[in-house]
Amino acid sequence: MPGNGPTDASCTPTTPMAAFLGGPGEGSLCTPGLGWAGEGTGASGKNQRVCHAAARLEMGSLWEEFNRLGTEMIVTKAGRRMFPTFQVKLSGLDPLADYVLLMDFIPLDDKRYRYAFHSSSWLAAGRAEPAAPGRVHFHPDSPAKGAQWMRQIVSFDKLKLTNNLLDDNGHIILNSMHRYQPRFHVVFVDPRRDSERFAHQNFKSFSFPETQFMAVTAYQNHRITQLKIASNPFAKGFRDGDPEPWCGVPAGSLLGAMPHARATPLPPHPEKQEKGAPRSREALAAAPQQPAAPPSFPELPAPTFQPLNCPPGVYMGAKPRTLPYSLPAFPPLSTYGPAVAPTFGYGQQ
Repeated sequence: MPGNGPTDASCTPTTPMAAFLGGPGEGSLCTPGLGWAGEGTGASGKNQRVCHAAARLEMGSLWEEFNRLGTEMIVTKAGRRMFPTFQVKLSGLDPLADYVLLMDFIPLDDKRYRYAFHSSSWLAAGRAEPAAPGRVHFHPDSPAKGAQWMRQIVSFDKLKLTNNLLDDNGHIILNSMHRYQPRFHVVFVDPRRDSERFAHQNFKSFSFPETQFMAVTAYQNHRITQLKIASNPFAKGFRDGDPEPWCGVPAGSLLGAMPHARATPLPPHPEKQEKGAPRSREALAAAPQQPAAPPSFPELPAPTFQPLNCPPGVYMGAKPRTLPYSLPAFPPLSTYGPAVAPTFGYGQQ
């Protein structure tokens, strides 16, 4: 089944730029070989413009840490973003060719699972539910030149997972308590009018075993919950012992929490006179006149803003927009057997 192991379809050109020579969509085909994080479609080979494409998974160590515990991803009716976010660094693309990047999710087996708390493990609980409608998620910047894709890290931070079978927002529909493998596809936009004939040659798929996960409506493994809180920058409010920026003073000491607060001393009291003793006009004139002290208000400290710090070079994507091309027609997956590779047709008629 695609995605079970990291394989790659590659070739050995005679010159360094041989992969990108020839007319649009032309060139010799690549012969399949062994490599990492890629998969091909067999002896037919791949187009030169996708033959050398390579993808490196970002935050690989964090994915590995989650995978050791058994990664869980929340699915909701409204849709929930993935964490860790699926991010890749691409290389080997034709800088001047157009590419479409997309993702889909395939079930890993035909079982439904339940979590055994006494043993902190997942157990098979019967046959899988009917497969949810198959969907793909296009990166919102597709299509774009290979140079743009390779310039920065490509992030699928807009992708959301849902368990709503009637979802009309384009989210990925998954069944809760089922295991899934994300797949990443690089599709060459073939400008030839008969591009459908070469659809099986114009794409390359990548799968990373460490990104497998269990779809859940609530986290089952408490260690997954702790790891997500500790590593997700948007979960700061859930962390224990993380005070607010303006805190750090004993409770009840409000003025102590304001370093710029100042208090105006009260004017000294005049000497008390005996009750009923009249004050002469000279004494009143000689007495120093104390100006009325204005009301004193503590100055609030300037708010401390903490802007979101993204890793350098992370490609955050763009706002979704109407796609200028139709979705590919995926063949039905032969469930849990040798899956038929999806075909794509993106010819510009």
